[in-house]
Amino acid sequence: MTDFNDMQFMTEEDMDQLTINAIRILSIEAIQKANSGHPGLPLGSAPMAYALWQNYLKFNPRDLKWDNRDRFVLSAGHGSMLNYALLYLYGCGLTKEDVMSFRQLGSRCPGHPEYHDVPGVETTTGPLGQGIANAVGMAVAEAHLAARYNREGFPIVDHYTYALCGDGCLEEGISYEACSFAGTHELGKLILFYDDNDITIEGNTDITFKEDVAARFASQNWHVQTVDLVANPDDVQLISAAIALAKAETKKPSIIICKTKIGYGTPLEGNEKCHGSPLGAENVQKTKEKLGWPCTEAFDVPQIVFDNCAQAGDWGENAEDEWKEMFAEYEKAYPELAAEYKKSMAGEIPDLTQIPGLFDFDKPIATRMTSHIVLNRIAPYIPQLMGGSADLTPSNLSNMKNTDAVQYGDFAPNSFAGRNVHFGIREHAMAAIANGMQLHGGIQAYCSTFFIFSDYCKHAMRLSALMNIPVTYILTHDSIGVGEDGPTHEPVEQLIALRSIPNMKVYRPADGKETAAAWVSALSGTAPTALVLTRQNLPQYANSGLNALKGGYVLEDCEGTPDVLLMASGSEVELCVKAKATLAEEGIRARVISMPCFEEYEKQSAEYKESVMPSAIKARVCVEAGSSYSWYRYAGEKGEIIGMDRFGASGPAGKLFPLFGFTADNVVAKAKATLAK
Repeated sequence: MTDFNDMQFMTEEDMDQLTINAIRILSIEAIQKANSGHPGLPLGSAPMAYALWQNYLKFNPRDLKWDNRDRFVLSAGHGSMLNYALLYLYGCGLTKEDVMSFRQLGSRCPGHPEYHDVPGVETTTGPLGQGIANAVGMAVAEAHLAARYNREGFPIVDHYTYALCGDGCLEEGISYEACSFAGTHELGKLILFYDDNDITIEGNTDITFKEDVAARFASQNWHVQTVDLVANPDDVQLISAAIALAKAETKKPSIIICKTKIGYGTPLEGNEKCHGSPLGAENVQKTKEKLGWPCTEAFDVPQIVFDNCAQAGDWGENAEDEWKEMFAEYEKAYPELAAEYKKSMAGEIPDLTQIPGLFDFDKPIATRMTSHIVLNRIAPYIPQLMGGSADLTPSNLSNMKNTDAVQYGDFAPNSFAGRNVHFGIREHAMAAIANGMQLHGGIQAYCSTFFIFSDYCKHAMRLSALMNIPVTYILTHDSIGVGEDGPTHEPVEQLIALRSIPNMKVYRPADGKETAAAWVSALSGTAPTALVLTRQNLPQYANSGLNALKGGYVLEDCEGTPDVLLMASGSEVELCVKAKATLAEEGIRARVISMPCFEEYEKQSAEYKESVMPSAIKARVCVEAGSSYSWYRYAGEKGEIIGMDRFGASGPAGKLFPLFGFTADNVVAKAKATLAK
């Protein structure tokens, strides 16, 4: 590293300029070395990022998981080198070698910021708009935890969520949904920077995006400021003043619209060619010369830059020390609250199987209702449980009900302590907001909609799985059981779609006890879980229950070796049970296998799976009111599948099921057919 002792008496403005340029140069050098990446955003956004990190962002580089840190989300995740340059310069665990390996296999600086894999990255971003919604969720969590746990003189939860986005994030519909929610809920500790450079991959945004962004956000109840960084590219004081005004507004989230030039300081400044491609070695050199960069070796940064950045880290470390002292006093004054807070932040979940009556159900009932019963049986034991529905609570039955013993309340302006969230008709943002709530810590998040609308949630659900965070998705009104609403509302391909997501558990329970087990799995694991639930009533089975945690098990067996295996999930298990009885009358031995969760079943040992589905038994019938594609691995070469490989129809569910072959008689017929092969 070059030693620039002659620079030790620089002015504050010169020091700011040098550090901003260090962010820029590191970014374009890493992108050039990788021959891949997006230099435009880091070059233009470096001043706003520096002003935030140097003067406002509360973080401790020595403890990146400090509860009361501010959260920073780079929603425009394609500009990831901006984030990595900041994390490196501010001593947050990245090394020079990490930066030099940008976008390479195994690098800690992957193409887009990835949660878990990169120290200091709060969420995985890249799919545009997701980060904004995640940030909204983090602000929800902060507001809720502050309302629950803060007491006079003890603001133990008191921090901000900052996000940085570009034009692309605001063009995606999820941003509108999320920002509408944030404004409605008056999330005053959410601050969004908008890098307004008028450029996307295809050229100037005039071809696609001409709306008045300031007016849009003002109409959504946001505090709006515009900062001209075209006329004043590196004016840290101007940006800092805007941040101060944003923090002063406590009843509205804030957006700081920063007018910038994409690719600032390069020969390609203002051109879409610098959005998503390396500048080229010659242009990198010209940029260094134009910015007056003092280092000749690539990835070399003056020590004084690190010293400057270290001041912010030292301030953050002191802030954490002061917070710990305050929390120690808080524990003395409010020991029970403090203990609950610590358990919530640690994500501790009690042994739910020990909750009295959790598995008690005595009559036929829809699994959406059994889910509601289970949710309310477990809610008192998990104070961090928080969530809601996309305006479908009366149908999804996803609320925690107030009782004489406990008041859960609604999360709303002036009542942030409420645990029931009304997300509005915003399925995509709802799922991404739930991700942000979970990522913040202190919240066990769930959300809910009709199963058909999981398509709207899909990308956020995929990111739940990619980040390995245990958000629970309550998805009701499965299959053609929706009935009169018709094919627009009847899920057919959705089960296979969710089952295809790595690390996503998909439970489709057959009765109340399986539903309870599904909730236990969802809240006791580390992966996201989809609970796919019926509208129509289902019977209760004597042998169901915790066996559902294995994903698949023998629900009803026969004497001796079975002639045929009948397997199903959810409501179609009932058809298999009825078919088994009919087959027995004809001397055909059948085993009924309930398969509530393929993902959990596949985790079981080969011996266990062989005990459930003996490989020697080739006669098999698989039944599910959804796409048949899920079942080929279990049906085998001689098996029969009763599924839905076409769209449904509008009519009473009681008529639709027979129309599409979902009857016990058809299961019997298919069993005989597979035995005849």
